[in-house]
Amino acid sequence: MAKFRKIGILTSGGDAPGMNAAIRAVARKALDEGVEVVGILGGYSGLIKDNIVVFNRRTVSNIISRGGTVLYSDRCPEFKTEEGMQKAIETCKRHNIDAIVAMGGDGTFRGATDLTNHGIPTIGIPCTIDNDITATDYTIGFDSAMNTTMSMIDCLRDTCESHKRCNVVEVMGRDCGQIALYTALASGAVAAVIPEVPFDEGEFIERMQELLDAGKRSFLVIVSEGVRGANGQKYGEQLSQKIESTLGIESRFARFAHVVRGGSPSLRDRFTATQMGVRAVERLLQGKSNIVICDRAGKITDLDINYALVADRMYKNKLQPGDLDLFGADQIADMKALAARRRADIDTVYGMVAETSK
Repeated sequence: MAKFRKIGILTSGGDAPGMNAAIRAVARKALDEGVEVVGILGGYSGLIKDNIVVFNRRTVSNIISRGGTVLYSDRCPEFKTEEGMQKAIETCKRHNIDAIVAMGGDGTFRGATDLTNHGIPTIGIPCTIDNDITATDYTIGFDSAMNTTMSMIDCLRDTCESHKRCNVVEVMGRDCGQIALYTALASGAVAAVIPEVPFDEGEFIERMQELLDAGKRSFLVIVSEGVRGANGQKYGEQLSQKIESTLGIESRFARFAHVVRGGSPSLRDRFTATQMGVRAVERLLQGKSNIVICDRAGKITDLDINYALVADRMYKNKLQPGDLDLFGADQIADMKALAARRRADIDTVYGMVAETSK
């Protein structure tokens, strides 16, 4: 096993319910292995500014049920510069930090790779409500965000039915439509509008008219924030106006926004976060770094971070020149299969929304 004296924990990017459960798991597991633990306040910015706190077992007591992150978070452009990186490395040296566990999304993982390349072994844990990291089937915070979204959609349904109204709901997810897609299916919405699947507005309006003629009183439409209209603006509010002007049914627009990031994490997120936190420490102590902990086919495993980042760019059609140069034919084929499976899964659920909304 690797001889680590002290590890640091940081959270970066958007917060996600379950981050605190992961922090707790990493701290408790490391301390149990005789390794000292420090928390880095404010993500990579805190590493540059030397905002370090010492952890013990009691430091992380009773945080497993709390939303947000007790270590706070920040987006840090300075960390992308060599000067910022050197400040971060100096902080690690000053506090004898031998390794870091970084929790967040793809930006966090790029920072983790930079730290590893500069001599500080780092492991990533995927924490993002969007579930938009292709290499893992699940990211911490996704289930909680969907449950919060569902709770608010259910409240809207009641008043929609009372007033014979349509509610168009915009939910978070950046360019990933999974929150919108899954909650649309689970709420009985008439449509999910997501970036991954082209939306036929004309066909949808015709279908709504048929449902109105058949006596349906109320409608829910769930739109991902990543969908844009013809003018490049967010599409949800435009669709709400189009529904009212075309069909004559009162239509209201709701943007849930950052409220879905908050709240107590669900059982699934607490459980998965604990599993991933323990796995991260185990792999560090085995001498591994520059990996991301993943949930693949229901099993907690890990992958090379560079593989995870490139697979993500492949799925999102954002490959850059030279991205595939470091990988063999089998790995590239696996990336393509991973992307194809994710697209197929989304198409399947999208079809279910259409089939069950008639």
